[in-house]
Amino acid sequence: MPTLYEIIRRPLITEKGLQVKETESTLVFDVAPEATKTEVKQAVEALFKVKVENVRTANVLGKERRRGKFSGYKPDWKKAYVRLKSGEKLPEYVANY
Repeated sequence: MPTLYEIIRRPLITEKGLQVKETESTLVFDVAPEATKTEVKQAVEALFKVKVENVRTANVLGKERRRGKFSGYKPDWKKAYVRLKSGEKLPEYVANY
Protein backbone atom coordinates (compact mmCIF):
# COMPACT_ATOMS: atom_id res chain seq x y z
CA MET A 1 0.00 0.00 0.00
CA PRO A 2 1.60 3.29 -1.06
CA THR A 3 1.68 6.20 1.37
CA LEU A 4 -0.42 9.33 0.91
CA TYR A 5 2.57 11.29 -0.35
CA GLU A 6 3.40 8.63 -2.93
CA ILE A 7 -0.14 8.83 -4.31
CA ILE A 8 -0.33 12.65 -4.30
CA ARG A 9 3.02 14.01 -5.40
CA ARG A 10 2.35 17.75 -5.46
CA PRO A 11 -0.36 20.31 -6.18
CA LEU A 12 -0.26 21.79 -9.67
CA ILE A 13 -0.07 25.54 -9.30
CA THR A 14 -0.87 26.95 -12.74
CA GLU A 15 -3.17 29.67 -14.01
CA LYS A 16 -5.74 27.09 -15.10
CA GLY A 17 -5.43 25.20 -11.81
CA LEU A 18 -5.99 28.33 -9.72
CA GLN A 19 -8.95 29.39 -11.88
CA VAL A 20 -10.59 25.97 -11.52
CA LYS A 21 -9.93 26.10 -7.78
CA GLU A 22 -11.72 29.43 -7.38
CA THR A 23 -14.66 28.89 -9.74
CA GLU A 24 -15.43 25.17 -9.37
CA SER A 25 -13.88 24.38 -5.92
CA THR A 26 -11.66 21.81 -7.62
CA LEU A 27 -8.07 21.02 -6.67
CA VAL A 28 -5.48 19.84 -9.21
CA PHE A 29 -2.70 17.41 -8.24
CA ASP A 30 0.18 15.55 -9.86
CA VAL A 31 -0.47 11.94 -8.81
CA ALA A 32 1.28 8.61 -9.22
CA PRO A 33 0.60 7.05 -12.65
CA GLU A 34 -0.67 3.82 -11.08
CA ALA A 35 -2.98 5.60 -8.58
CA THR A 36 -6.71 4.93 -8.94
CA LYS A 37 -9.50 7.46 -8.45
CA THR A 38 -10.48 5.81 -5.17
CA GLU A 39 -6.91 6.02 -3.81
CA VAL A 40 -6.67 9.70 -4.82
CA LYS A 41 -10.01 10.44 -3.12
CA GLN A 42 -8.97 8.73 0.12
CA ALA A 43 -5.57 10.45 0.11
CA VAL A 44 -7.03 13.95 -0.35
CA GLU A 45 -9.65 13.37 2.35
CA ALA A 46 -6.96 12.16 4.78
CA LEU A 47 -4.41 14.89 4.02
CA PHE A 48 -6.67 17.95 3.88
CA LYS A 49 -9.57 16.78 6.14
CA VAL A 50 -12.23 17.58 3.50
CA LYS A 51 -15.00 15.64 1.77
CA VAL A 52 -14.48 14.85 -1.92
CA GLU A 53 -17.40 14.78 -4.37
CA ASN A 54 -15.64 13.25 -7.38
CA VAL A 55 -12.24 12.73 -9.01
CA ARG A 56 -11.29 13.04 -12.69
CA THR A 57 -7.90 11.86 -13.91
CA ALA A 58 -5.91 12.52 -17.07
CA ASN A 59 -2.78 10.81 -18.36
CA VAL A 60 -0.39 13.40 -19.79
CA LEU A 61 2.15 12.33 -22.39
CA GLY A 62 5.72 13.57 -21.97
CA LYS A 63 6.95 16.18 -24.42
CA GLU A 64 9.99 15.81 -26.64
CA ARG A 65 12.98 17.81 -25.43
CA ARG A 66 16.16 18.56 -27.37
CA ARG A 67 19.70 19.52 -26.37
CA GLY A 68 21.48 20.34 -29.60
CA LYS A 69 21.44 17.25 -31.78
CA PHE A 70 20.32 14.97 -28.92
CA SER A 71 16.62 14.48 -28.29
CA GLY A 72 14.62 12.66 -25.67
CA TYR A 73 11.28 12.67 -23.95
CA LYS A 74 10.13 13.92 -20.58
CA PRO A 75 8.36 11.21 -18.59
CA ASP A 76 4.61 10.60 -18.86
CA TRP A 77 2.62 11.65 -15.79
CA LYS A 78 -0.91 11.70 -14.42
CA LYS A 79 -2.96 14.56 -13.03
CA ALA A 80 -6.14 14.49 -11.00
CA TYR A 81 -8.93 17.05 -10.73
CA VAL A 82 -10.50 16.64 -7.27
CA ARG A 83 -13.86 18.34 -6.77
CA LEU A 84 -14.84 19.07 -3.16
CA LYS A 85 -18.38 18.82 -1.86
CA SER A 86 -20.29 22.09 -1.55
CA GLY A 87 -19.67 23.87 1.71
CA GLU A 88 -16.15 22.47 2.17
CA LYS A 89 -13.36 24.95 2.87
CA LEU A 90 -10.62 24.96 0.23
CA PRO A 91 -7.15 24.25 1.65
CA GLU A 92 -4.69 27.08 1.07
CA TYR A 93 -1.49 25.50 -0.18
CA VAL A 94 -0.68 28.63 -2.19
CA ALA A 95 -1.42 32.30 -1.80
CA ASN A 96 -3.58 33.48 -4.71
CA TYR A 97 -2.09 36.61 -6.24
